[in-house]
Amino acid sequence: MSDASHVPVLLDRVLDLLAPALDVERPVVVDATLGLGGHTEAMLQRFEHLHVIGIDRDPEALARSRQRLAPFGDRVTFAHAVYDQIVDVVHEAGLSSVSGVLFDLGVSSMQLDLADRGFAYAQDAPLDMRMNNEDELTAADILNTYSSRDLARVLREYGEEKFAKRIADAVVAERAREPFTNSARLVDLIRDSIPQAARRTGGNPAKRTFQALRIEVNDELGVYRRALPASLEVLAPGGRVVVLSYHSLEDRITKRAFAEVTTTDVPRDMPFVPAGHEAKFRLVTRGAEMATESEIEENSRARSVRLRVVERNQA
Repeated sequence: MSDASHVPVLLDRVLDLLAPALDVERPVVVDATLGLGGHTEAMLQRFEHLHVIGIDRDPEALARSRQRLAPFGDRVTFAHAVYDQIVDVVHEAGLSSVSGVLFDLGVSSMQLDLADRGFAYAQDAPLDMRMNNEDELTAADILNTYSSRDLARVLREYGEEKFAKRIADAVVAERAREPFTNSARLVDLIRDSIPQAARRTGGNPAKRTFQALRIEVNDELGVYRRALPASLEVLAPGGRVVVLSYHSLEDRITKRAFAEVTTTDVPRDMPFVPAGHEAKFRLVTRGAEMATESEIEENSRARSVRLRVVERNQA
């Protein structure tokens, strides 16, 4: 499948939500999860004066997006970084603030498509799952070295896996016979560890374990917890942060961070808000927006998406 054929989730809605923030003289958006460059390409096409700073930790994604976005020349700045380094990346680009930040969280379609990366449970591949192959920790390392208790914690917290202890105990028993290297053996073990009744619902039973391992390998939630407040820090007045998340753990972090910056410490029954106590941001979306049925039909990845947007108030 070609890079250009991947349609980003909620693309038109994302562009519409960013538009008011980009009605300034020299708008700059940070695409914190550049991936294959789909969102960035669409932004550059729609907003003629826009400059985008694209961040990705995956060198292969950067190489592919460079190729795709070459027609836009110097309207794109590429940064090989983890997105919790957003403040440094913005400052290195010679800026103190930006008009918008976009987070499209989770694993990219490219990473799922490349079998040798080990992200997809549907095909046998090395248990790697690193978004940056320069990092040391792989999924195989976790499976072969974590204690049963630590492994169960990862599966329970990051995969919301009800049978985490069963799976972890089975992994520890099985690795004593032979270390884990490939995904097919893990998928079989998970299937055998889960009660038959539970296998009939909720899709592939390996999905939750693979999600948990991927999050642990890449410290995804830790990185996002640091990146979101940092993105708010570099936002200019009137600027917006747009977040697309795909599971409840990410959405919970987003909801909390946005609630903190959009509420004031002034009691509700006070008739006015004293100077200096105003909330610095306002919510643009009411709760989390979800995809429509037609969008889900067009792009199955949209099924679990939660969209939240916040805007920095004018000073």
